[in-house]
Amino acid sequence: MAISTVSLRVLLGSWFVYSGGYKVFVSGLDRFTRDVANYKLVGPPLDAIAAYTVPWFEIAAGLCLLLGILRKGAILTLAGLVCVFAICIGWAWFHQLDISCGCHGGDAKIHYWGKTAEFAGYFIVLGWLWRAESKGSAVVPPVS
Repeated sequence: MAISTVSLRVLLGSWFVYSGGYKVFVSGLDRFTRDVANYKLVGPPLDAIAAYTVPWFEIAAGLCLLLGILRKGAILTLAGLVCVFAICIGWAWFHQLDISCGCHGGDAKIHYWGKTAEFAGYFIVLGWLWRAESKGSAVVPPVS
């Protein structure tokens, strides 16, 4: 596996471990629940269920990617999370909500074009990693 692929895998995995860990251990899940509720996509208790589970998926998938275990599953999980995040950001943008994104517990308002670029970057990296994993998973017959 190429150094660039391993580097991207480690960087992206570390980023999602940081992102999920920040929500759980620094800003707190109560804060993240309020952030999720601000999107007005779902009401209680679904907002709390989402807020209390999403960061753990970020941490688990990020760790798998970082450590190189269950890589395809981690890539698919992160791609799914990024899709959901993009839908939520799109919803907020469409409804012109002036809210923080909830990513890292801050109060900074969403910069929608910046988030669009960020998600495009995630999808490019995830696509690159998926392609690299798919190339490496070809069945090679044993040497006799």
